[in-house]
Amino acid sequence: MGQDQTKQQIEKGLHLYQSNQTEKALRVWMRVLEKSADPAGRFRVLGCLITAHAEMGRYKDMLKGTTVSMQLNGQVSLSMGNAFLGLSIFQKALECFEKALRYAHNNDDKMLECRVCCSLGNFYTQIKDYEKALFFPCKAAELVNDYGKGWSLKYRAMSQYHMAVAYRKLGRLADAMDCCEESMKIALQHGDRPLQALCLLCFADIHRSRRDVQTAFPRYDSSMSIMTEIGNRLGLVQVLLGVTKCWMIQKELDKALESIEKAQELAEGLGNKLGLLKLHCLCERIYRTKEQQQELRDHVVKFHECVEEMELYCGMCGESIGEKNNQLQALPCSHFFHLKCLQTNGTRGCPNCRRLSVKPGYV
Repeated sequence: MGQDQTKQQIEKGLHLYQSNQTEKALRVWMRVLEKSADPAGRFRVLGCLITAHAEMGRYKDMLKGTTVSMQLNGQVSLSMGNAFLGLSIFQKALECFEKALRYAHNNDDKMLECRVCCSLGNFYTQIKDYEKALFFPCKAAELVNDYGKGWSLKYRAMSQYHMAVAYRKLGRLADAMDCCEESMKIALQHGDRPLQALCLLCFADIHRSRRDVQTAFPRYDSSMSIMTEIGNRLGLVQVLLGVTKCWMIQKELDKALESIEKAQELAEGLGNKLGLLKLHCLCERIYRTKEQQQELRDHVVKFHECVEEMELYCGMCGESIGEKNNQLQALPCSHFFHLKCLQTNGTRGCPNCRRLSVKPGYV
């Protein structure tokens, strides 16, 4: 396949993608990847595939795409980081984000730096260091203001969305609403359905935080409709988590369990371990209220298995990471710890790495 034909097929895929025929677009792009010998075309189509899989929450497919033998640059590192984050493999996600950030700094690539900052905001939101979760999208917004006159408005919209998420987590609900409204306005202007779905989810979460469940439910329904339309299964897990919490506020525990069952099936299919951990945590609360001791114990055990599997604990104090808002600090190996533990104990090497390097039978 020559350069001109490669370009035509990429444009054909983009046309299909923009008209919401995502599966057809993916098939066209995969054929280009298989048949084209043009390095520039292959690189461009790889970016299309990664973006499409990311918006659909297909993180395993993203990782397959990024293993194509091409130069590993900042864009691919960022995409791999987002994929690992979707799979709840936090150390590898952080390693990839740091690689992408170094590439951005070394090449003075402000657009890439902006996108990495948004992803780092998402990363720290998930592990509940809300100070960093706000810092990074604020940095992204600064980059847009300083350098982004010729950029797509999507960069501003994404930074505002991630700021909204962090503000909500910090309890600054008025700020969260302002940022989310700004992001939604841009998403509507540009017909950006994936971002519209995320903003609707954020609006619903803000209303739930205000315990305004009746306003939250329709927002969750609208977000779920778009997430289903675009095939974002991870987004559907997040929506169902919010719906579950609304049912719990209303003390409708059986309805909450129905939502959990749907979310669990999706999270297991995606390999999203953090989603499963959150679901086990919610089940633990429900079964404690219902005084069903066996079910309660089962979910406590599964919760701790998820913590161990994701290494979501501080290697110094042994406490879980991600249960509550805590300041965290990563070492050069990308293992992260409570900041207070590092300040108290110092950093004479990573205790997690030392444990991993000890062979069985040597302990």
